[in-house]
Amino acid sequence: MPDAYSSIDTQRRFAGLERLYGPGSLSRLSAARVTVAGIGGVGSWCAEALARSGVGALGLIDLDHIAESNINRQLHALSETLGQAKVVAMAQRVHGINPACRVDMIDDFVSPENVVDLIPADTQLIVDCTDQAAAKIAMILEARRRAIPIVVCGGAGGKTNPLALRAGDLSAAVNDALLSKLRNTLRRQHRYPKASDHAGKVRKRVPKMGVHALWFDQPVLLPTQWLQSESDAVAGGDALAGIADGRQELGQMAVHAPQAAALQGLSCAGYGSGVTITAAMGMAAANEAIQWLLAGRFTQ
Repeated sequence: MPDAYSSIDTQRRFAGLERLYGPGSLSRLSAARVTVAGIGGVGSWCAEALARSGVGALGLIDLDHIAESNINRQLHALSETLGQAKVVAMAQRVHGINPACRVDMIDDFVSPENVVDLIPADTQLIVDCTDQAAAKIAMILEARRRAIPIVVCGGAGGKTNPLALRAGDLSAAVNDALLSKLRNTLRRQHRYPKASDHAGKVRKRVPKMGVHALWFDQPVLLPTQWLQSESDAVAGGDALAGIADGRQELGQMAVHAPQAAALQGLSCAGYGSGVTITAAMGMAAANEAIQWLLAGRFTQ
């Protein structure tokens, strides 16, 4: 820790938390360790909120680097941080907020093969802000194995209404193709409770899956409505440039309504994206984590 920070009064800096959450809340938060996977449009805002809430240890997981296309929605994306590793840029912000916070920078992408090693053993809660179904499923299963809570963020691309944000069990998520894919995979391959009985009839009350999720209850908006004429859409449409967040150029990609489910994700590749959506989800995810750390339960 730099010497310039040695005189910082942590109690004074975060005293507002105790007035909000009650006596002892700051000490509980400062003793907590949270892992945030995916430090992009949603994860950067989540990590910032956790740091400003006095969480004492953060694990930041991402192999991506900041690109110019990130600037419209990612907290750490600035002219001066272009090309920098996202975990490094985020760690610098965290230490500027709370020099006492212990930050693990994990420069990698989560996969089923490395999830056990990437998530620190003393993690108390995982916030999944990634955009890959395989990574999300791997973290859900690892959280179940360790018996620790996880907050799973759904899709942010193609959404415009932050007030449509919902929180609850994965079984209740709607208007989110990414979460729908997770739900189906978990039920079919990992024995999570199904919505139908053995006879194939839909249950009157769908059983909860025990996975806490966030999603926007709003149909996805496709860029074709702005960038293609009706005749182009019928004929096949013009190709749209899709850019995955600093990771790879997707090249010219035709975007049609039937492909909405395939494109759904946090990377916003092929979709429009905005900070009011990514920040809202990131802040809400951080709040869910704080509620669990302080009260042992989520908001819903």
